[in-house]
Amino acid sequence: MRYSLIEMFSFLQNRKPVNAKSENNQNEFFDFSAQTPPLTYRYDQADIDLLCGYFTHSADICSFDKNARDFYGLDAGAFDTFIHAWMSELSIENELLAFGRRIIAETEKYGTPDDKRRAARRAASDRSDENTLTVLNAAAKVQSEVHRMTGLLRFSPDKTGAYTAVFTPDYFILAALGQYFTDRFGDTAWAIIDKKRALCLYRLPGECAKLARHDEFPFDNTMEDGEWEDLWRHYHKTINNENRKNKGLQRQLMPVRYWKYLPEMQENNGEINKNTDEKQQEQ
Repeated sequence: MRYSLIEMFSFLQNRKPVNAKSENNQNEFFDFSAQTPPLTYRYDQADIDLLCGYFTHSADICSFDKNARDFYGLDAGAFDTFIHAWMSELSIENELLAFGRRIIAETEKYGTPDDKRRAARRAASDRSDENTLTVLNAAAKVQSEVHRMTGLLRFSPDKTGAYTAVFTPDYFILAALGQYFTDRFGDTAWAIIDKKRALCLYRLPGECAKLARHDEFPFDNTMEDGEWEDLWRHYHKTINNENRKNKGLQRQLMPVRYWKYLPEMQENNGEINKNTDEKQQEQ
């Protein structure tokens, strides 16, 4: 994705061509182009603020960028799809803008708010439209990974007592995990490190979850010796029933590319190395 989320919302309103060069570089926050050449997308601080604010129980829509608020007002479901599709980081800028602009155009045919919302909802779910289908599929991939990671992330205590998990998600899903793990951990400090993007999502007791660069990580990132991983392995062996083992279903629910972060699957490391092609196909 070559454009920030805020830029994409502005393009919806002013019909700016997607191939136009952005002149808004003053607020740039996460820029991976110099550090990791394969990653050419970037995130502005405004993007981070919007995402971290959106994925909470008490999201304040009034605090969003005006263009984002306007689109949200058409239909919350369409807005959610737009957000998740953008988080995929796939090169679908044209399809995403066509999706949003089609929704806006459909709502302009009607006068009452209820009619506008119904029109927006129909357009946002119309899989017969090629652009809409592409956006819906991208959003579904992101939503699936968010759901999957709520169960696959493995946390270990560091020297300070904070619980930390490390992973390399396919998509930019960190912000979407904040509320879930805030509810799960209560007042316990925790952090999730995205190694692919050198980012971390963390929460200190009594504060909201925050997303920052990995070099701004507030905890001691030195994990305790393998005792915690040994507990995971022991737990897995205790509940595992070899007679009901289904490798196909296991790979579907826990794709091989994630196994290196699952202590209970470390005994299958040899199989991971033999399945590089399979991992690429699953992605």
